[in-house]
Amino acid sequence: MNEKNSNVIREFAANFGLPRLIIFFFVVLLFIIAPFVGVRVDSSLTNVFVRFGQNGVMVLALVPMMQAGAGLNFGLPVGIVAGLLGSTLAMQFNLTGALGFLGAILISLPFALMFGWLYGVLLNKVKGEEMTIAMYVGFSIVTFMSILWLILPYTNPTMVWGYTGSGLRTTITLDGYWSNVLNKFLAVRIGRNFEFPTGTMLFFALMAVIMWLFMRSRTGTALTAVGSNPDFARAGGVSIDAMRLTSVIVSTIYGAIGILMYQQSFGFIQIYQAPIYMAFPAVAAILLGGASVNKASILNVVIGAFLFQSILTMTPSVINSILKTDLSEVIRILVSNGMIIYALTRKTKGAT
Repeated sequence: MNEKNSNVIREFAANFGLPRLIIFFFVVLLFIIAPFVGVRVDSSLTNVFVRFGQNGVMVLALVPMMQAGAGLNFGLPVGIVAGLLGSTLAMQFNLTGALGFLGAILISLPFALMFGWLYGVLLNKVKGEEMTIAMYVGFSIVTFMSILWLILPYTNPTMVWGYTGSGLRTTITLDGYWSNVLNKFLAVRIGRNFEFPTGTMLFFALMAVIMWLFMRSRTGTALTAVGSNPDFARAGGVSIDAMRLTSVIVSTIYGAIGILMYQQSFGFIQIYQAPIYMAFPAVAAILLGGASVNKASILNVVIGAFLFQSILTMTPSVINSILKTDLSEVIRILVSNGMIIYALTRKTKGAT
């Protein structure tokens, strides 16, 4: 019986992935230790939920391309730039509150469609090297936009440099616009330190349901077939290039909406070089949730985003209280890049 149990545990660890088990128990340990080092669990949980909602949509954005066999979307900054254009133009038009947030989404959609189409056409020409090319596409568009942010004719005094009256600031505050518009919507407060960001979680749930319905639609099923077995999909009359292009466009749209979610929760718009590495935490989160390079689900997104944000929230407060030094950034980099390396080195095995 003991040997049978040991085999079951060993099989579960092999399927789930040893790194994920280590990180899961590490997060549990952090929550157990927290009260003993003066860290409040209720306020920490609030931060975990806020950060989960803040980053969740960007993690969702990775699902279509992974399912279509286009790999991990390291070109997520393409969608992020579309979202940044939407948010800065919404501020230029002085849209505020929920209308400002909705306006930013609507304005960003045409940019996301255009950028996503161009990005998808490029990836269709480099099959087999998508992740490498995507990474440099992301780097390139962020750098190119760093020039445009200086020369585009924005005039809102909240956004432009005060001494020149032109060129956008590096960090733009959303106070008075749509800062925390979702975090505070129907927020549930329990005690003094715990507040559940109901609006943010509902919006993430809405985006997750839309993605779930899309992946189970006729187009989504064809898209998954392309990622699972391109030859079978082609024999069934499915256009490989069209499905891959669709997956890239959907991913780019979700990336644009994801950065708007991030902004409303964070309270600031960060431009220039700020988005250049934003794909890496999202990629690490979905891999941490159990996704493989060519297969992902909504459950992988939820589990991975929650675990990853738990680490980023609890590590600074707990570990720093124990060691009296700041190791949060070191651990974040280790987890992010470690999960990516782990997934890529197991690509040939078909699972992570």
